[in-house]
Amino acid sequence: MVTSDLDFSIHGILIRGVSPRSASAAARPSARRATVAVDVVLLTPLRDRLGALLRRHGARGGERWTLPWDGPRPGEAPDACAARVAAGAAGGEPTWLEQAGAHGGPRRHPGDAELSLAYVGAVPLGAPPPATPDLAWHPMDALPALPPRHQEIVAAAAEALRRRLDQAPIAFRLLPPAFTLSELQQIYELLLGRRLHKASFRRALQAAWLVDPTDEWRSEGRGRPAQLFRYAPRRRRGGRRGVRFDLLGG
Repeated sequence: MVTSDLDFSIHGILIRGVSPRSASAAARPSARRATVAVDVVLLTPLRDRLGALLRRHGARGGERWTLPWDGPRPGEAPDACAARVAAGAAGGEPTWLEQAGAHGGPRRHPGDAELSLAYVGAVPLGAPPPATPDLAWHPMDALPALPPRHQEIVAAAAEALRRRLDQAPIAFRLLPPAFTLSELQQIYELLLGRRLHKASFRRALQAAWLVDPTDEWRSEGRGRPAQLFRYAPRRRRGGRRGVRFDLLGG
């Protein structure tokens, strides 16, 4: 399902209707050789690092890792295949999923697929553990060795995600419905790979009209409790507007 937000041009898919019974079966690729593969990069916050979901093959010590992937089933569209693979691997529906490019050429795919359709998706902070024991989250800056095609896909997906940050609500999809502004800034910093100036970030966020305060507060250690906010973009004249990261100091 293609969706759009008021202040963002987003051509992603929000997945619905994947049952727990079908999720475990969807977590593994089919046995047939795929001429076209759908490879999914799922991301989530791991404390102060960004993590990617990988699948283990083989016993510990001789194990190898890949991205979750599968070939489309007969009559299955690539978007539907990506939704199935993502939900089966993550143990639940990602909150954001979008195609991030196509990859082919000499770099080998673990299923020997000639063409890979890459998708990148978001799994929110505090989501349940992966669907099966052979799936695990790994920090993006310390990934184990991956097949050559998957190495290329991970790098390209991370870059595509950064380019989309000021247009699509990706950061908000990595958070629970209610969050503090400090938590939101931390997510943006993880996705951008750099620190942001606190006052500049909040001014830019206010100018973008993307969040509304709630009546809830949360203690964040010493000092005053922090107010919780929710993602609530407001329609405004002159079209959509995201957070202008090019104007924020590091």
